[in-house]
Amino acid sequence: MERFGDVTVTLDDSFVATVEMHRPPENFFEVDVIRSLADAYEALDSEPDCRAILLCAEGKHFCAGANLGGRAATSGDPGPTDGPDQMDIEAARLLGAGTPVVAAVQGAAIGAGFGLVCLADFRIGSPEARFAANFARLGYHHILGLSVTLPAIVGQQHALELLYTGRRLKGEEALAIGLCDRMAAGQALREQAHTMAAEIAASAPLAVRSIRQTMRAGLSERFRAATEREAAVQEVLETTWDLTEGVRAARERRGPRFEAR
Repeated sequence: MERFGDVTVTLDDSFVATVEMHRPPENFFEVDVIRSLADAYEALDSEPDCRAILLCAEGKHFCAGANLGGRAATSGDPGPTDGPDQMDIEAARLLGAGTPVVAAVQGAAIGAGFGLVCLADFRIGSPEARFAANFARLGYHHILGLSVTLPAIVGQQHALELLYTGRRLKGEEALAIGLCDRMAAGQALREQAHTMAAEIAASAPLAVRSIRQTMRAGLSERFRAATEREAAVQEVLETTWDLTEGVRAARERRGPRFEAR
């Protein structure tokens, strides 16, 4: 086992590397977590015995987004020296990694956690999983390049609905719209995700990587353009009363009362 901050990497004899986040139970999103994931992915890209990555998280939730119960938080909750630009840099590193990724999603994948699972090639969910791009319900613009990744996964109309409403999807509905690729309950979740990763790893690795590069041609450029736009709009929205109200309402567990100001 190798460790990158709160992220561990374990490589098995099926050529699958299990990359696991360790901030249970919620695995709240922080920039240093995505940086550690990017470091792990880059290290595995140069590991000849790694042909696929299983991304997972310890605890009740895959990633419950930002800790809105703490200090003034954004959907990425960057620290004092880690603003949106740094977060986008780390997300671009994840997107640019060369190894296919299968995410095993239990519990909540909310906000930035939702954005993180959309950076994976495939998502295996559980019936109890909950997915939400809840940014607009907080007064934020979405982040992590969801402008590009989400429509590619579920289609433009489903993406618009999820981003406009911020509504939560349970596992079965996520499967129905293509957000999840397979479904497994309880302990079988990680086993199913590993099975899919092992199926990928059983194919010729040079062929898989070249196919992946072909299918993702131009994605990095579109992702960078999208994150630049997302960050610019986010900077404006961070000064609005609606954002303050949205975060306050989330902390107080009530519906927000937005006033478009």
